Amino acid sequence: MGLVSPLGNSKEALWEALVQGRSGVATPSAPRPEAATVQCAAEARDFQGKIGDFGPLGKGQTKQIRKSLKLMCRETQMGVAAAQLALADAGLQPGQADPERAGIVFGTDYMLSEPDEFIAGIAHCCNSSGRFDVDRWGTDGLGKMSPLWLLNYLPNMPASHLAIFNDFRGPNNSLTMREAAGNLAVWEALEVIRRGHADAIVAGATGTRIHPMKNIHTMQQEEVARADGCPARASRPFDRDRTGMVPGEGAGAVLLEEAGAAEARGAAIHAEVLAGASSQVAGPHRLGDCRRALANVLARALATAGLKPGHLGHIHAHGLATRQADIDEARAIGDALAGDADEVPVTTLKGHLGNLGAGAGLVELIASVMALGRGTLFPILNLETRDPECPVATVAEGRIPPGDCFVNLSVTPQAQASAVLVRRYG
Repeated sequence: MGLVSPLGNSKEALWEALVQGRSGVATPSAPRPEAATVQCAAEARDFQGKIGDFGPLGKGQTKQIRKSLKLMCRETQMGVAAAQLALADAGLQPGQADPERAGIVFGTDYMLSEPDEFIAGIAHCCNSSGRFDVDRWGTDGLGKMSPLWLLNYLPNMPASHLAIFNDFRGPNNSLTMREAAGNLAVWEALEVIRRGHADAIVAGATGTRIHPMKNIHTMQQEEVARADGCPARASRPFDRDRTGMVPGEGAGAVLLEEAGAAEARGAAIHAEVLAGASSQVAGPHRLGDCRRALANVLARALATAGLKPGHLGHIHAHGLATRQADIDEARAIGDALAGDADEVPVTTLKGHLGNLGAGAGLVELIASVMALGRGTLFPILNLETRDPECPVATVAEGRIPPGDCFVNLSVTPQAQASAVLVRRYG
């Protein structure tokens, strides 16, 4: 398992922060005019995009990655780093895997250029009064941009780079599914291995909600938290006094292997993936129905794994911390689990990290796998007064056992939901 997060760039650093109740949310380090109303953000401040951020590498990989950094936007860099850290954690050395039997499935947000990419071209197309003349863009402006600028922002680039750096020639797929992407990448990797098309797949996702252009979209379309003088307390999943989502950035990745192949090479196996599920539901006027979509994936993941609701050790909720999203998710859990909804512990990482976009689901999954190994759940940060409209067994304090299996839930504002069901191995 590997990750880049606002609470460090290793699973150990993340777990230590969770145990200590630390938040990765703070005042934005470099506020911009278009994002001035975003009072707090969860930035991966320890990630600088330097070669040392990519973990232990062979000499050839070090040279390749250093040379390719200029072709990676920050999202791609975080995704590649998380995946390389996962491979190092798995002890899979370069050349050890059969190249034709190893592949990549990687999820992303939609990727956008930085505004700075266009400044030189736009300036070259301004008339004598300083106004931009769009008719000159094709002839005078476009040529002023870097000829390789688009390669920085293609959502298939994390998977492409990783396949090249690790000589993985097997199945390769990219999923641009926003917050649902992480779980969907893990599920697709599981099915690729089950179909016999690969023995090992790196499943990952990377995302950001603090990119300057995405900040604009966030402020226009979603409920964003108020800092109220203390950014660390801004993200309050399932709390009665929550005020909205905190935007963040990060990436996570896991190496999935066929169990026999992993055991044969002596790998330390963290957990076993049993099932996944996907559902998108639109109601009248094409508005997303998150409650029904989440209920669908939770019920389907359990049914596919052959488990009853009472078998669940805990649920890692999406826990966006907006008023309506948390109500919808709590009711979805009730719909899917019926009489067991009051008994299954529900936690979420977003009180600590906010919403990492497409990167959120896998960082959250890694946190729950860590909880399985440590034998205790982490409480939801900033949950002080449970919202009576969210009738689920939210984890407000430590020392609650994680059980032997959990479901990880994610959903987009458009009600594309995903789930992965994971259990303790052995």
